[in-house]
Amino acid sequence: MTWAILVLAGLFEVAWAIGLKYTMGFTRLWPSLWTVAAMGLSFWLLGLAMKGLPVGTAYSIWVGIGAVGTVILGIILFGEPATAGRLVSIGLIVAGLIGLKLATPG
Repeated sequence: MTWAILVLAGLFEVAWAIGLKYTMGFTRLWPSLWTVAAMGLSFWLLGLAMKGLPVGTAYSIWVGIGAVGTVILGIILFGEPATAGRLVSIGLIVAGLIGLKLATPG
């Protein structure tokens, strides 16, 4: 269950990172409210996950999910470049996340 909470925390990190783009510098009410709510949920869920996982593992996986998800949605939603270098880099991050999961009990 701890890992599921951590993945959910990472998904909310993606939500608030993407949400920042839609807030237009926090000048748009509803995107700003959603973004702040997603931030709060993400941090709260990360804190819950850290009860059962090492801090380094939990934080790294949270950041990794956020980074990979944000890059992918940036490509899909905003037409950011999907260059070979970016895709290989995403793959390396995913490999690192899998490695951390396999190397961490729980």
